[in-house]
Amino acid sequence: MDFTEFWTICSSNNIFLDLEQIDNFKRFQTEIVYWNERVNMISRKDIDFLLERHILHSLSIMKYQEFPSKARVLDVGTGGGFPGIPLKIALPELYMTLVDSISKKLKIAEMMANHTGLRNIEAFPLRVEDLSNEIRYRKYFDFIISRAVASSDKIYLWTKDLLKDKGKIILWKGGDLSNELEELKQIAPNVKIETVPIRLFGFDYFEKEDKKFVIISK
Repeated sequence: MDFTEFWTICSSNNIFLDLEQIDNFKRFQTEIVYWNERVNMISRKDIDFLLERHILHSLSIMKYQEFPSKARVLDVGTGGGFPGIPLKIALPELYMTLVDSISKKLKIAEMMANHTGLRNIEAFPLRVEDLSNEIRYRKYFDFIISRAVASSDKIYLWTKDLLKDKGKIILWKGGDLSNELEELKQIAPNVKIETVPIRLFGFDYFEKEDKKFVIISK
C-alpha cells in the first residue's frame, strides 16, 4: 500500500487527514523502518505492510468511535507506538499517555513522537499496574486503548482504576474471543461489552482476518 491508497481508504471511511498529517505519517513510517532494524519494534515480516497492518489498523477505530477534543487517552503496551502515536497524529488535540514495560521500545516510540512535532504526549517505562498506584492517575483517563497486549479481563483488571466513571476501554482484537469475554463477564458482571468487527470500505483485509474491537464501558 502506498500513501495515495492509504489516504483514499481513510477518506472513504470518514478518517480525514490533511497534508501535514500525511507528512507526519511518512516521517513516522521512515523512523519505524529504521529503528526496526536495530530494535524489534514490530514483527519483521510485517515491515513491508506497515501502512495497512499497523497505521491503518490503529486509525480504524476512528470510523466507530468519536474522540472528543482534549480527551485523555492511555495506550497500554504501546511497543513501537501503536495505536497511540497514529491516533495522536490524526487527532492532535488528544492528550496521549504511552506505557510500556520495555523501556528501550518506549524511548524510541517517544523519540519518534517528538520528531513528528506532537505536543501533549507523555511516556512511562513501567507496567500499567504500577501507574494504577499513582493517585493522580486514578479516574484520570477518558479512554484506555491497547492492541494485542493481553486478554480483555487482564487489561480490565490492570486499568479499571485509571478510567473515568463514563470512560471506555478499547481493545484491538482478533479471532475467537468467547473464552476471554466470558472471563471478563465473570470478574466484571456490571460492565457493558461491545464487539465491533472492523469493516473498512475499499479494504477488506481486517474483515478477512477477523479483526475487531472490544469496547468496555463502566
